Amino acid sequence: VQLVESGGGLVQAGGSLRLSCAASGRTFSTYVMGWFRQAPGKEREFVAAISRTGGVTDYADFVKGRFTISRDNAKNTVYLQMNALKVEDTADYYCAAVQGVAWAGVPRKGYDYWGQGTQVTVHS
Repeated sequence: VQLVESGGGLVQAGGSLRLSCAASGRTFSTYVMGWFRQAPGKEREFVAAISRTGGVTDYADFVKGRFTISRDNAKNTVYLQMNALKVEDTADYYCAAVQGVAWAGVPRKGYDYWGQGTQVTVHS
């Protein structure tokens, strides 16, 4: 599967952005999807994940209540709605995909496919 992110940009603290990740192929619904981020000088970290049907989600503590992951299997797309953005949310955001996960699983690691990333910059 090929993944292409979009929707990044420059936003003021407290603002919102919605990231999208479009996947190729006809088996999108068989993949668990995740969002990760990497800030300059830091390691990549898990942000959120969503199960194959969208019924189960998981979030890193630092985004709970602010970010929402969702997916539209008919459009082969996963989204990350980011609200109440903080300067520390500045990073490159990547979507990722993995197969072979239990029905309601939302792993935080072990993803096999990655997009090229989209940059999010939050200024004060």
